[in-house]
Amino acid sequence: MKSVFVLADQAWVGSNLLYKWQKSLGNYIAVAGQDNSVKIFDRHGNKWTELSLPGRCVGMDWDKDGDILAVIAAKSSSIFLWDASVSKTSQIDSGMSKDQMSFILWSKAGPLLAVGTAKGNLLIYNQQTSRKIPVLGKHTKKITCGCWSSQNLLALGSDDHSLSISNHEGDTIRQTSLHGEPAEMYFSVMKTDERSSQGENTVSVAVDKKILTLVNVNDPQNPIELTFQRRYGNIVSYRWYGDGYILIGFSNGYFVGISTHIREIGGELYQAHNHKDSLNSVAISPALNKAATCGDNSIKIYELSDLNDISSIVQLDDETKGLDQMSWTDDGQLLAVSTQKGTLHVFLTKLPILGGSFGTRMAYLTSLLEVTVSNQVEGESPVAIEVEVEPTFIAVGPYHVAVGMNNKAWFYALVDQKPGFNKLKDVEYLGTIASMCLNADYAAALFEGKVQLHMIEGKDQQERKQMKLFPDDDRKDRILCHALTADFLYYGTDQGNVVCVFVEDLEAVSSYSHPVGVRKVFPDVNGTRLVFIDDKNDGFLFSPSNATASCFELPNFSPTITGVLWDNWHSDRGVFVAYDEDKVYTYALHKTTIYGPQVVSVGSTALLFSQKPLLLYNGDLTCQTASGKTSEVALSTHSFLKHPATDSAEELSKQLAQALMLKRFHEAWRLCKSAGSDADWTELGKACLVNMEVELAIQVYRMSGSMGMVLSLQSLQGIEDKNLVAGHLAMFLGDYNLAQDLYLSSSSPIAALEMRRDLLHWDSALMLAKRLAEDQIPFISKEYAVHLEFIGDYVNALAHYEKGMTHNNKFQEHDEACQAGVARMSIRMGDIRRGAAQAIQHPSRILKKECGAILESMKQFSEAAQLFEKGQYYDKAASVYIRCKNWAKVGELLPNVSSPKIHLQYAKAKEADGRYKDAAQAYESAKDWDNVIRVLLDHLNNPEDAVRIVRETQSIDGAKMVARFFLRLNDYGSAIHFLVLSQCNDEAFQLAQQHGQMEVYADIIGPEATQEDYQSIALYFEGEKKHLQAGKFFQKCGQYSRALKHFLKCPNTEDNLAIEMAIETVGQAKDIALTNQLIDYLMGESDGMPKDAKYLFRLYMALQQYREAARTAIIIAREEQCAGNYRNAHDVLFSMYTELQAQKIKIPAEMATNLMILHSYLLVKIHVKRGDHLKGARMLIRVSNNISKFPAHVVPILTSAVIECHRAGLKNSAFSFAAMLMRPEYRNEIDVKYRKKIEAMVRRPDTSELEEETTPCPFCGFQLPQNELLCISCKNNLPYCIATGRHMLKEDWSICPHCEFPALYSQFVLLLETETVCPMCSEHLSATQLKKISDCSKHLQTNDVDQ
Repeated sequence: MKSVFVLADQAWVGSNLLYKWQKSLGNYIAVAGQDNSVKIFDRHGNKWTELSLPGRCVGMDWDKDGDILAVIAAKSSSIFLWDASVSKTSQIDSGMSKDQMSFILWSKAGPLLAVGTAKGNLLIYNQQTSRKIPVLGKHTKKITCGCWSSQNLLALGSDDHSLSISNHEGDTIRQTSLHGEPAEMYFSVMKTDERSSQGENTVSVAVDKKILTLVNVNDPQNPIELTFQRRYGNIVSYRWYGDGYILIGFSNGYFVGISTHIREIGGELYQAHNHKDSLNSVAISPALNKAATCGDNSIKIYELSDLNDISSIVQLDDETKGLDQMSWTDDGQLLAVSTQKGTLHVFLTKLPILGGSFGTRMAYLTSLLEVTVSNQVEGESPVAIEVEVEPTFIAVGPYHVAVGMNNKAWFYALVDQKPGFNKLKDVEYLGTIASMCLNADYAAALFEGKVQLHMIEGKDQQERKQMKLFPDDDRKDRILCHALTADFLYYGTDQGNVVCVFVEDLEAVSSYSHPVGVRKVFPDVNGTRLVFIDDKNDGFLFSPSNATASCFELPNFSPTITGVLWDNWHSDRGVFVAYDEDKVYTYALHKTTIYGPQVVSVGSTALLFSQKPLLLYNGDLTCQTASGKTSEVALSTHSFLKHPATDSAEELSKQLAQALMLKRFHEAWRLCKSAGSDADWTELGKACLVNMEVELAIQVYRMSGSMGMVLSLQSLQGIEDKNLVAGHLAMFLGDYNLAQDLYLSSSSPIAALEMRRDLLHWDSALMLAKRLAEDQIPFISKEYAVHLEFIGDYVNALAHYEKGMTHNNKFQEHDEACQAGVARMSIRMGDIRRGAAQAIQHPSRILKKECGAILESMKQFSEAAQLFEKGQYYDKAASVYIRCKNWAKVGELLPNVSSPKIHLQYAKAKEADGRYKDAAQAYESAKDWDNVIRVLLDHLNNPEDAVRIVRETQSIDGAKMVARFFLRLNDYGSAIHFLVLSQCNDEAFQLAQQHGQMEVYADIIGPEATQEDYQSIALYFEGEKKHLQAGKFFQKCGQYSRALKHFLKCPNTEDNLAIEMAIETVGQAKDIALTNQLIDYLMGESDGMPKDAKYLFRLYMALQQYREAARTAIIIAREEQCAGNYRNAHDVLFSMYTELQAQKIKIPAEMATNLMILHSYLLVKIHVKRGDHLKGARMLIRVSNNISKFPAHVVPILTSAVIECHRAGLKNSAFSFAAMLMRPEYRNEIDVKYRKKIEAMVRRPDTSELEEETTPCPFCGFQLPQNELLCISCKNNLPYCIATGRHMLKEDWSICPHCEFPALYSQFVLLLETETVCPMCSEHLSATQLKKISDCSKHLQTNDVDQ
């Protein structure tokens, strides 16, 4: 918002001003202060005249047309009228001499003036007829406010707290009382659901500055009273707007919007506290659709469409006393604001949108008397030109600006020195100027259907010489529009002529006739192309330089379009926009495409309210706004330039399409490279082909990996003929008719024929061949015939095959193909003899097959078979011979036939003839085994071969037949066997049941049987009381309790197997009840006969109850030991030990100790046998120290100990064991051979003893005797060597690879020189299998034996 002028008069200081704008025109503003005068100013702030009054002005108003200002003054009963058209003042006497005038108002609808007085009287004055109607006593007190309706009703408010409504004669129609003093009254239409035609039916009035009362004219006794929140303060001012809405300003700075719709009444639509301390006035401009408030020395302008949108704010900082009233002109251009100080500010709120551009230079109106020239593209600083009048047009050229109104124009030259312009001259024309254009030297003005072209700066005589009026006198056309480029003047006429004039010669150089009148012309920068709009509001583009080229209608051309701008960017010469009030439409001209020149509609961009485009440069549109500024609008069709989309694929595709329509191929390439999908690349490639951009298309298809396309396009490089290239490109795009037309108009029309042949368009190809290449007709005919034969048109195919014969040896192969076609078509057409004869003569085998197949389909079997045989298709021939029952021929061909089907047919025929041997042979050739077996059994009585075939082929049906055969011979075992083979288990079961062959059935059925089969067998055995078998099959079908019951019923002869099976069953069942049942049985709870403990051991093992198994194993081993079966006891303990180790269960110490002692005992024999008496003696000492574990052999063991210790020189040990033997319970049992010697030893004791070597403990390194297995230092049980029984040494460690028990490596190797098995697990072992272990830490873990 721009300040236009400020009025301040000495006489006004400190008073509140009364002022009124001239209605409708807004050219004058009348202002009254506290002095006795009314001053009238024009819209530029120049004082026009002054009216002197007898007293202070108390009211004034302009009539509806703005012609007459009526004024009333204090101390006077007269009414003063000032006529604006002649600037004359006149005076009317009201006839109420003793009364003070208090109120004056002109009607909205007629020349009526209402004047109210301080005593409540009314005068209505008709300005046309000069009739005065005095109405006395309208009110009892002073009339303070009022308003006219558009139906000429007059509402008045008075200090007597009443409201009256009168007609134009002054008669009171309605009267109602109010609850306070009225102020500010308006007629309006209250918003209702149904559209009423009563007109303005509501009077609104502010009562006591607190209540807004709405009185319905037809029901004044029931007014609607609206009250507001106390914090808002008093109602200062209010205005109606829109469809029944009211804006109200309150003294505390609040601004509220309400609706008078009966459903919404009483609710606030909008409320803002935009002025901190106070609000003084509210104004509304319907023309601008804006509202304004003032207060706190600031003015705020709002958009009525959205009151939250404050479009501008003006601060008046020097107005310290605050603001007063505000008022807008009717057209919304000027806003006046008075202040408490007595000044009046006038602001420009809307300018006429006037402007123009030439190239990249623009000139536009920035104030009522200021034109700004700028060139932002070139970076020039703007120049403001002060002009003398408010212009109605502006024209701009490269070096000049012209402004003007009516028939006069002022010219200014743009210069480099300050202030940037010189006034050149003013020119008067012969009529009112409609529009004007400039170029570097000339101005062209359009007035009254003519264009005057003259030089801008030239000497007088030169100017006259260089001046011309268009059209020349003989033409009757009226010019409706014109435009000027650097070299040409264009104009369009009402007859539809578009004329181009060369400015230098002032002569028309070309003319184009359009069927209807041309309203506007828009040439591009050079004038080579021109867009024009005709009287039907259609847009067209044509090129004046090339008049033969046709004129293109612009697609999607909106009828509301008012102007066109060409893009001034040097590379975008083919792009222009057309614009209307709301939108800008972008178009692009594609000059070279395969379809010829085209204009494409690219898209549209929305424009903001009241913006006029001035200049387009590379997708940026510069628009002029109503506030006298310019704004930049980025066209949405050029969005890829500003914000290339790389995140959303949809947006990218949209931008790519825009770039291609604008022929911005490099930007399109960039978009595709950044994030293009395959579809985007395809789109780009297609656009390159359409626009004949071959080089770029090659790059695009190379990027998208379409090699075929790249090679095809490379073959076009270097072709000069544009039509030929376009033809190829149209073909690549699949537009074949266009391609043909282009080829035929090129230098190589034969390309059209080649294309049609490649596309298999034979009719077109033949027609083209007749014109272009007759020698090709036979070859095309043959290809066409093949096609016709394929679709079944045999008549035409035969004709084309015959046409295709060349009878030229050079084309022998081609001719043979044609002959073959003739043969096939002849047969198809029913001429069988000709066709067959030709096929037999023809060298091709395949033809014979084809013709044979055709004949066979026509049921001509003998001819077909003959052709097949001639072509050596023996299978086919034989099958056709069979169809015509020619068995003799079939027999001849049989050795050459491979098809089983034919052998089968032959076999059936032979069987029918009773020749079974041949039949069997043929069935075998056909691999029809079931029939071979049938013939062998039924007719040839040869079961051996039948059985062989069944076993080889596993034929189910064959097995059934063999089973039936054996059944007839009462060989039930074989019958059951073959029934099972043929998967007839039920029949086999019944057979086994009938003939007591169930064991055989059970053996045969084996692992393939199902649970049901096993159950059937088990039930059978149960019935037969065969408990073992019954149990076995119940176990297999998972019925463990029944299985166990049967196993436990078995008599004791089969005991071993039955108990083993029972243990296995319970192991699988994992059922506690069954387990307990079996344990009771084994313990002898049920029959009082305990079973062998080994079964209990096996049961626990089967149940994976390893701890119980271990306990049982110890018991078993103890029993075996007591019985003297030391090897058995050792094996039981060893197997249990390894099992527990595998299950990662701690090994009971008792078991480990027993195993160690038994193993020591077993080692004695090995060492004594090897003659190593010391090691034997040491082991015997260990055994003798635990002699209670060997009760069956106490004496022999002790005797051996005495002998071995004596031999090894351990005399003391020998003596101590000899002394044991001398006990009375053993003495008599000593072998006679040794008794004497032992007695002698005891009598003469020798206590010398060989010292036992010490070696380190593998855990703590403490030195211990070799055979000591408990370390007295670290209290660990030490692992022992299975070869010597000594404790292990860290540095001499190895293990048996089978049982993983440790051994001293050196000693084990020594032992294995004579032994071949491991002394612990008895597995075969050689010294080479042993490995010395360097790190034995994992074998030294102490936690696997219970300490």
